[in-house]
Amino acid sequence: MPVAKLLKVPEAAAMLALSQKTVWQWIGERRIGVVRLGRAVRVPLSEIERLMEEGTTPALRG
Repeated sequence: MPVAKLLKVPEAAAMLALSQKTVWQWIGERRIGVVRLGRAVRVPLSEIERLMEEGTTPALRG
């Protein structure tokens, strides 16, 4: 089974160009899936990629 790259919340926030508060809010709203290891919360890189793909819109052709 492949190992997923896990990011700390500050790292995920930096990749998304969002505040850590926003990332924590999205985690609470379950907009971002996380992995909990004891008390530690990690964001899979695949979740960051999913959010970026969902937020991307194609350019308009002129």
